[in-house]
Amino acid sequence: MAAMAPDFIFMLTNQDRTVADALERLQDVLGAGVRHIGFKDIGLPFTQLAELASAIKAAGAALYLEVVSLDEDSERRSAQAAVELGVNVLMGGTRPSTVLPILAGTAIRYYPFPGRIVGHPSRLEGTVETIVDSAHRLAAIDGVSGLDLLAYRFDGDVETLMSRVCAAVHKPVVIAGSIDREERMAAVVRSGAAGFTIGTAAFNSAFSGSPDLRLEIAAELAALRAITARVVRTAPPALRPI
Repeated sequence: MAAMAPDFIFMLTNQDRTVADALERLQDVLGAGVRHIGFKDIGLPFTQLAELASAIKAAGAALYLEVVSLDEDSERRSAQAAVELGVNVLMGGTRPSTVLPILAGTAIRYYPFPGRIVGHPSRLEGTVETIVDSAHRLAAIDGVSGLDLLAYRFDGDVETLMSRVCAAVHKPVVIAGSIDREERMAAVVRSGAAGFTIGTAAFNSAFSGSPDLRLEIAAELAALRAITARVVRTAPPALRPI
């Protein structure tokens, strides 16, 4: 069980694609106080992604790029893009042997997907046991800084999956995809995850019902604070923050 709030990572994405007006929307995200911001490697041409990356870094936020590539050549290009963009964290992908040589010598943290990833938008296939095993093997690789778990893209016992993966590895686990209601956010907090991403749910006004993105993010952050406080109150004493 987590005793501290996970990082709130806002993705300027909808349905696994960077939104067309990401640079404009960034102002609302920053205005809401978010300091972990990312986007996907598809949806905008590279020149616009570079402009977006520069604006995020200039604002002092941590920059994330999430890979949705399904083949090795595309994943290689995505890793090269991460280096050129100067991201802080490269998330996703399934091929450390391809990506790590490209990231060598940089300070980029790498969080690949455990389990079998199929389709677009991405789905996570396998059983809890096979995904936990995949997570354990990936986390043991030098150069893998953490994991990007598509928990709510899994057709099974999601809460068990999150808790088992977080307990199985000693590196940060970020939960990505489809966190579109308070019950799911609460499950993420309880799992002990280091962070979670939210994007499509925000652009669909899932928490506030408002088309105003800044108000939507404020509702999400308020929900996270309330959930974290509730989890801390009900946690065993040994798990409470000092």
